[in-house]
Amino acid sequence: MKILVVEDEQKVAAFIRQGLEEAGYQVEVAFDGLNGKRLAEEKRFDLLVLDLLLPGMNGREVCVALRKSQPRLPILMLTALGTSEDKLAGFESGADDYLVKPFEFSELLARIKALVRRSNPAAMEPKLIAGDLEIDTDKKVAIRAGQPISLTAKEYALLSYLMQHKGKVVSRQQIAADVWDIHFDTGTNVVDVYVNFLRKKIDKDHETKLIQTLIGMGYMIDA
Repeated sequence: MKILVVEDEQKVAAFIRQGLEEAGYQVEVAFDGLNGKRLAEEKRFDLLVLDLLLPGMNGREVCVALRKSQPRLPILMLTALGTSEDKLAGFESGADDYLVKPFEFSELLARIKALVRRSNPAAMEPKLIAGDLEIDTDKKVAIRAGQPISLTAKEYALLSYLMQHKGKVVSRQQIAADVWDIHFDTGTNVVDVYVNFLRKKIDKDHETKLIQTLIGMGYMIDA
C-alpha cells in the first residue's frame, strides 16, 4: 500500500515516514503543496497525508484540486489548526479525516487504517434503497426519482452511512465517530451542517422528506 505524505516540516515528515515504513507501508514525501499535488496526479496512491500550512499551495487548495480528479482518494489532513471551524473548513475542502498536531503516532496509524477500511468496504450491499432514493455502492453514485445527485466525498459517506442504518436512529456522536473517525467537541455543529447539506440535495425538491431529525436523539433515513 502506497501513501503520499505532504509535509513541509522535514523532521515531522521523516518521523511519519519512518513510522509508516516500519508499519509496512510504502511512503513518498513532498515538502510543498505544488509538488504534492503533482505527485498525487502522476502516480497512484492509496492514501494521502496532507499538511494544511504548506508553501506554494496550501493543503485546502491541494485537497480541492485533487477531489476533482480523484474523488475517492482517502485524504487525512494534518495540521496545528484545531478549532471546530478549522476542522469544518478542512472537511468542506474534501478531507476525509483531520488530525491535530501534536499527535501520537499510534493515533495517526489508527486513523490511516480506518480510512483504508472505509475506502475498501469488504461486504457492502451493491445497492442501498430508501423509497425513491438509491445508492449504487459500486459506482458510488446516488439517484433520487431517477435523477443523479452530485455529492462531495464526505456527503456521500454520510448518506451511505444513514442508508446502511435505514429506519434506525443514529446519534450525532455515532455519526461523528463512524463517518469521521473522530470524537468532536460537544459544541461543534459539523454533523448538523452536513446533514443540512444533504437535505438540500436529497429532500429540498421532493414532497416526501427522507432525512428525519429526532430531537435530542439524532437522525435517520425513513422512507
